[in-house]
Amino acid sequence: MVQKKNSLLIAYLALAAVCIVWGTTYLALRVGVTQFPPFLFSLLRFIFAGAILIAFMLFVAKVPVPKKDNIINQAIGGFFMITLGISVVGWAETYVSSGLAAIICSVMPIWTILINFSLNRNEKPNLLIGLGLLAGLGGIVLIFGEHLSEFSTSNYTFAIIAIFLANISWALGTVWIKKKNQNSNPFLNAGLQMFFGAVFLIPVSLILDNYNTVQWSNEVLVSLTYLILIGSVAGYACYSYAIKKLPMTIVSLYAYINPIVAVILGWLMLSEKLNFKIGLSIVITIAGIYLVNRGYNAKQTKKETASLKTSKV
Repeated sequence: MVQKKNSLLIAYLALAAVCIVWGTTYLALRVGVTQFPPFLFSLLRFIFAGAILIAFMLFVAKVPVPKKDNIINQAIGGFFMITLGISVVGWAETYVSSGLAAIICSVMPIWTILINFSLNRNEKPNLLIGLGLLAGLGGIVLIFGEHLSEFSTSNYTFAIIAIFLANISWALGTVWIKKKNQNSNPFLNAGLQMFFGAVFLIPVSLILDNYNTVQWSNEVLVSLTYLILIGSVAGYACYSYAIKKLPMTIVSLYAYINPIVAVILGWLMLSEKLNFKIGLSIVITIAGIYLVNRGYNAKQTKKETASLKTSKV
């Protein structure tokens, strides 16, 4: 019992770290990708972070070498979460602000729940989930009102679409690893996901990046080092641990905090726009996520109650 409580405490502390740390990564990512080929930047970030975490777990923590099936599962998770997820957001941040990217990514819990419903077609969203979806969408639409003139630029519009698609890809990867990671080490899994996600980025970088723009400035080195050690090794490991120990709906609560941290940091450090309308849009978006989570939890509680009554009968 004591061991279980300690495990839960560590899981909640890990989730708290994710809430704060990942909010700061949008700023560090924007600093890096605006001065360096974006996919190459993410490739370097995750291949070093993945290698560090894998080496530590295998040679220091003495975790057993994973089986082939587990390696394949982590590679698939890394493809969705790293290659098609975070790295695409990084590319998009060459055209949109870090705060806006964070707000769009904050709706990840909504995609996760919708994917769960699509996998179980017998379940239908309830009223709270429906209201939450509308509120979340309304918040995103409201913030776009502050950027209407920028939609005349095709790269900006495509970057917005890319962030939405990357967000859905992250949600798919999250659902995948939640189902596949129950009997394996979460920290080693995180390292494998990052490493393979980076490997899959190699052809993407070779095709899409302009290597003539490679410049090793102090800003690039600092942001890359921060993202490798704090945003990736520490943050991703904490996320992998939390997702194994806690319900998905609780883990997804980090999406409430990340955009607030990102918007404030972007405003303070990069002079990104922050006004009443943007603040209101964040509140509405987060309220939508909250309603969706409440609705999902209500359905789960109702389902568990019905199952308990059936077992008693």
